[in-house]
Amino acid sequence: MKNLPHQNKDLADPPSRNPRPIRNPFEEFKVYSFVKTDIPLDRIVESTEVVMDEIRRGYEKLLEEEAKELVWMVQYNTIIKAYEVAERYVKEIRYSAEDIEDFCFALEDTQRIPYLIPGPAGLYISALSNYAQEAEIVLKLSELKTEINLLGFRLPKGKRLIIEGDTGDFTGIGVEGGELVVEGNAKNWTGAGMRSGKILVKKNIGLHTGEWMMGGEIHVEGRVRGLGNIVEGKVFERDKLVYPGKARYPSLYY
Repeated sequence: MKNLPHQNKDLADPPSRNPRPIRNPFEEFKVYSFVKTDIPLDRIVESTEVVMDEIRRGYEKLLEEEAKELVWMVQYNTIIKAYEVAERYVKEIRYSAEDIEDFCFALEDTQRIPYLIPGPAGLYISALSNYAQEAEIVLKLSELKTEINLLGFRLPKGKRLIIEGDTGDFTGIGVEGGELVVEGNAKNWTGAGMRSGKILVKKNIGLHTGEWMMGGEIHVEGRVRGLGNIVEGKVFERDKLVYPGKARYPSLYY
């Protein structure tokens, strides 16, 4: 029994040499700390309102400069002049496709925008759409009480504008290579003066369709009430080619 402490010395005192450390298998999975960049909701709302104020001011300036001309003996040179004014203001604003849609609904709020004139409003929305960063823009306008004229004016190549709802007169006039989709009805002079591109109307379309059309295609999934004086291009009614063709008034639905 006297030798018991000596016999247990190795158990009580581990070897003095350092053992090889155990490698942590999760060492490579380092934890990175991220800087919190969440923007408070009130700041997002404030930023949206600032953009909307800028868009609204541009529209009001358009009315101030062009209202006398645009009430409304519609002439193509008058439309071009007004659109150039709209372009000038739109180019100074940083906005998104959602802001365009918000503006469309704000047009019927007389406390925010006191004057809704379908022609200038359509030109202004067209300018916003044509200069938006997004290649595809969807405007959900089915709940609007007013049918906007001149939507899709000069829609350029590479742009796709989708309108959920009905549109007024002069929809897609002067289209320059873009694709315009109207998921409702369109009224008269749709596609007038268009140069290239495609217009698709999923319901019915009015008179003077394609007036002075220079190129491109108009597809109507409903009925075409009447064609205009078309120079070149194609018009389809329910997948049937009606221009070039013999029927000037392919269908009557009114």
